[in-house]
Amino acid sequence: MTSLRAPALRRRMACWLYEGVLMFGMVMLPGLLFAVVTQSRHGLDNRHGLQLFLFAVLAAYFVYFWSRSGQTLAMKTWHIRVVDRDGQPLKPLRALLRYLLAWLWFLPPLALMAPFTLSGGEVSVLMTGWVLVWALLSRFQREQQFWHDVLAGTRLIDVQPDPAKRR
Repeated sequence: MTSLRAPALRRRMACWLYEGVLMFGMVMLPGLLFAVVTQSRHGLDNRHGLQLFLFAVLAAYFVYFWSRSGQTLAMKTWHIRVVDRDGQPLKPLRALLRYLLAWLWFLPPLALMAPFTLSGGEVSVLMTGWVLVWALLSRFQREQQFWHDVLAGTRLIDVQPDPAKRR
C-alpha cells in the first residue's frame, strides 16, 4: 500500500525544476510547428497565439499523464505521484483543474510586473522570490501539500519504486 504522505519539499522542488527543464524541450517542436503554420518570421509575431497554443499543449500533456498514470517523466524520476484527496487516480477534469491552479506558481508575479518595465534581473528576483514563497507556504498546510493541490482536491504522494522491477 502506498502512503498518502507528501514527499519532502526539497524533493518536490527538485521534481518541479526537472519538470521545467523537460518542458523547455517539450515546447520546442510545437513552437516550431506554430511558427511554420502561421509563417511567423520574428519571435514576437503572433506571440499571444503562440502563448495560447503552448498553454493548450502543456494542458494536454499534464492532463494526459496525471489522469493516466498520475506521473509525468519528472515525477517518475523523483518517485512522486499525484492522486485525489482519497488516494485515487485523477479524473481528467480534476487533472485540468490542477493544471489551471498550478499557474499560481507564475501568475501573481506576472500580474505584479505587468504595469512596470523591469530588467531581466528584476524579473528573475521577483519570480524566484514568489516561487520560494509559494513553495514554503506548503509548510503551513496541515499535510504539507502545495496550496494549488489543496484547492484542486489533489495531493502529491511519495511512491517508492518496486524493488523487483529494478533488476
